[in-house]
Amino acid sequence: MKLHTLKPAEGSIKSRKRIGRGTGSGRGGTSTRGHKGAKSRSGYKSKLGFEGGQMPLQRRVPKFGFKSLNRIECKPINLTALQELADKFNLDTVSFENLVEHGLVSKKDVVKVLGRGELTAKLNVSAHYFSASATEAIEKVGGTVNKI
Repeated sequence: MKLHTLKPAEGSIKSRKRIGRGTGSGRGGTSTRGHKGAKSRSGYKSKLGFEGGQMPLQRRVPKFGFKSLNRIECKPINLTALQELADKFNLDTVSFENLVEHGLVSKKDVVKVLGRGELTAKLNVSAHYFSASATEAIEKVGGTVNKI
């Protein structure tokens, strides 16, 4: 054993500087908190978005728009998706249960069928809502529309 090979035991040296342990520690006195004010006190917790008394951003920015409490959020399904589903799984009826089963919507979703794309298969489609163009396209091919 030589002096230059000596090392302290594993875990005996802490890498973190301990705050508030007297003036000799180099971090005593105010313990890096500065002088006075709310931030120097124990138990200090500011409000979310507090900007030191300045008017907070969410109150400075003008408000506009309106969100209805009664709005129904619909999951859109286009005719192209219905056509792909019919081709892939050889379906003649597309119900809400089929859409859930094949992962296009979840059980809690409200489905609205929209008219984007071409529909060539004769389908009986069941959904919560239909756009006018989707209804027209489905009935034009010879299919039927059933509202749930």
